[in-house]
Amino acid sequence: MSKIQIIENSSEVGAGTRGSSLSIEALKVAARNLKSDLFKKFSSVVIPNENDVLDEPVKFSKALRIDSVIKVCENVSSKVSKSLSKHNFPLVIAADHSNAAGTLAGIKSTYPDKRIGVIWIDAHADLHSPFTTPSGNVHGMSLAASVGSDNDKHRAHELDHLTQQKWEKYKNLENISPKVNTDDIVLIGLRSSEDPEDYFIIENNIKKISVEEVRRTGSDVVANNVLKYLSSCDLIYISFDVDSLDCDLVSYGTGTPVCNGFTEQEASGVINHLLIDKRTCCLEVVEINPCLDNKQNKMAETALRILDQATSIVEKRG
Repeated sequence: MSKIQIIENSSEVGAGTRGSSLSIEALKVAARNLKSDLFKKFSSVVIPNENDVLDEPVKFSKALRIDSVIKVCENVSSKVSKSLSKHNFPLVIAADHSNAAGTLAGIKSTYPDKRIGVIWIDAHADLHSPFTTPSGNVHGMSLAASVGSDNDKHRAHELDHLTQQKWEKYKNLENISPKVNTDDIVLIGLRSSEDPEDYFIIENNIKKISVEEVRRTGSDVVANNVLKYLSSCDLIYISFDVDSLDCDLVSYGTGTPVCNGFTEQEASGVINHLLIDKRTCCLEVVEINPCLDNKQNKMAETALRILDQATSIVEKRG
């Protein structure tokens, strides 16, 4: 039986919209309302946040607050690695998706010789770099950093030396780069990306699975196909951004909502089936923003139900 440990990260310094720092509290409110024992059942460790820098002037216009993102990710990496070293299953709950670079760094530093498969359930690719970003928000760069890519071929900006230095540090968390190969990534639910990301996906033949494919073929079939595609991987990591959910059907309670996404049942079905595979060593959920929720606390309640089912499956694994 896998022992689950919750890693709580309320830092929202990588996001472009304020409010996701309240995501964990929103989940705890949802747990009380829905009579869930998720936060009582499993031990938690809390990552110190860097949210005080949100009141300070921006230093890096093409990688906003990247110095603070790096501090947070170093802490995340350490906690994830410690959890895995104790044969726990880290359940990472994070305010924004820049966190994922730290999670992957923690997995890779614990298992440096293992091949990691990444299942990125997200409306966005997060494959920008400071050279290509239209916004400067680092939560749109975490997957690019983890594959060690500048996407230099499609650069739109030049960087000052200090920004480039910080970007190199973000890519090289735990002094490892890349942490994952593009052959070992599956993007599920992608439907909002920019040209530099699209070119990178095509040029590197990164596997994509659309919402329509999941709906047409079924969550179990898609999950089985993904696991088969990642059959050469030793470990699997799932990063679940709640903006993969349909904002009209579920909620607008996330920083960058996108229409035509998954239902709760579709997302949960994919995640649950993937978690049956014992190679799946970590699950992450990110980008709940209760300040933007148009249905009170609906996004957190939806995510909580998904997590309750997911943790039940992990607990039952032998």
